[in-house]
Amino acid sequence: MLTITTLDMFLSINDSELLDNYILALLASPQLIFFMEHFPSLKKVLHQRIPLIKQRLEQAIKDTPIDPELAAEFHLFQECGQQSPHSFYLSLPQTMDKLQQLGSPFYSQAQNLIKVGTANNTPPADSFLVLFLQRWRTSLALQATTFQQNLLEQEREMLLEELQQHLAASSALVPFLADNDASAGKLWDMTAGYLQQVNHRLLVRYGEFLRHQPELWELANQLGRSRQAKSRTVLEASQQWVQLRIREPAVQPEEVNGIHQSDDLLRLLPSELMTLGIGELEFEFYRRLLEKRLLTYRLQGDAWRERLTKQSALNAGQEPQPRGPFIVCVDTSGSMSGINEECAKAFCLALLRIALADDRRCYVNLFSTGMVSYEFTARSGLEQAVRFLGQRFSGGTDLAHCMSALTDKLATPQWQDADAVVISDFIAQRLPDELISRIKHQQRQHEQRFHAVALSAMGKPGILKIFDHIWRFDTSIGSRMMRFWHRKF
Repeated sequence: MLTITTLDMFLSINDSELLDNYILALLASPQLIFFMEHFPSLKKVLHQRIPLIKQRLEQAIKDTPIDPELAAEFHLFQECGQQSPHSFYLSLPQTMDKLQQLGSPFYSQAQNLIKVGTANNTPPADSFLVLFLQRWRTSLALQATTFQQNLLEQEREMLLEELQQHLAASSALVPFLADNDASAGKLWDMTAGYLQQVNHRLLVRYGEFLRHQPELWELANQLGRSRQAKSRTVLEASQQWVQLRIREPAVQPEEVNGIHQSDDLLRLLPSELMTLGIGELEFEFYRRLLEKRLLTYRLQGDAWRERLTKQSALNAGQEPQPRGPFIVCVDTSGSMSGINEECAKAFCLALLRIALADDRRCYVNLFSTGMVSYEFTARSGLEQAVRFLGQRFSGGTDLAHCMSALTDKLATPQWQDADAVVISDFIAQRLPDELISRIKHQQRQHEQRFHAVALSAMGKPGILKIFDHIWRFDTSIGSRMMRFWHRKF
C-alpha cells in the first residue's frame, strides 16, 4: 500500500509548512476565537495541545492510502526514470496510453512536450528525458499536495467539531471546578473521551448551589488546607563561573564538510554546471539559483578559544511534598435525604475543585447498607461525578463496614498519605472496639488523619470522638436561617 508519506518522501515534498498553516487556520476559526476570548485559561490549554493536534494530523497523513490512479501513475513514473533514453523513447507511446487511461493531469502537458521534442521529425535529444521526467515529477507533486490538502481539510473539520465540544464542556465547568490554568487543563483531559455521556447540567446545578453556600465552600477549603505539606531533602541547582575551552566556526573555513543547497556559484557541483550548458534546462538552473537550491560544497573550519561561563552545581535543600489524595465517604442513608443530600454532594464537588487545583486524587465511597465507589479525578471522572450526583439517598446506615473498608484502603502504599473524610449526620450504631483500635493505630503509626463533616447536631459523640477533626455544618432550619441572615446583613 502506497501512502502519501511515502509519496512525499520520494517526491521530496515538505509537508511541515502545510501542517503549520492548517493549524493556524484552525486556531483562527471564529468559533475557537469566541471561546478563547471569554475563557483565557482555556486559551492557554488549547495552545498547549497544538503539538498533539499536529501529531494527529501527521498520523492521519501517514495512515491514509492515496488514490489507486495516483499510485499507479507514480509507479509508472518510477519505471520510466530507470530506463535509458533510447528505451524510454521506444516505450513512449505505451507510456502515453497508460497516462490517458489513468486520467493523469500530466497527459496534455506530455503531448505538448512530445510535439516540441519531435518538431523536426527527429528523435529527441537525451535532454528530452530529463525535462519530461522533471515536468512529470512536478505534476505528481502537485497531485500529492492537492490530495493532502483535501485530507487535511476533512481532518480540520472533524478537529474543529471536537475542539468546540471540549471547549463547551470545559467552559461550562470552569466557573465551578477550576481555580487556575492547571485545573482547566485537567478538565479538558476529563472531557476528552466522554463528550456524549456526560450531562453537565447536574454539575452546573450543584456548582450553583455551592456558590450560594459560601460557608460550605469555606469549610471544604479549610479541610483541604488543614494538613501542612511535608518536606524532603533535595539537591538544588546553583550556578558558578568556570573557564571553558570552546570551539567556534573559523572566520575562513577551509575544510569540505558535505554538500548542501545554496546559491553560492563559486562552490557549485560539476553536475549543476552541466545543466547550465543545456538549453532546455537553463531556465530551471536560474529558478533554482533564485530559490537557493543549487547543490554546492559546504566548507567548515574550527577555531578554539577560552571564555568564562556559568555552570550548574548541586546543593542540598528542602522541598515541600504535595498533599495526599482525598478519600471521601458519603452517608447515603434515608436520614441524609433532602438538604443533607444537597450539601453532601456540593461538598464533594468542592473537594474535587481543591483536588484539581492541588493535583490530588479524589476518591468517593457511597455507603448505606452497601458501598459504591467513584474516582472523580480519573480520566472518566466527570462521568463518574455525574453518576454520583444523580444518586438518591435512601436505606440504612452501615458506618462500621464503611470505616473498615476505609482503613483497609489507607493501609495500601498509594493511599497512605490520604486525608480520610466522612460526610454524615452520624446517627448510627456504635463502632466495634476492634475497628476503633485499628483506626487509632493508623492515626499513631502513619499519622493518618480522619475528618468528620457533621451535617446534624444530633450526631452521636461516641462515634465522633475517633476523628482527628470534626467540621460541623448544621443543616437544621434554624442554622440555615442564621447563615442567611449573616450573609444579608
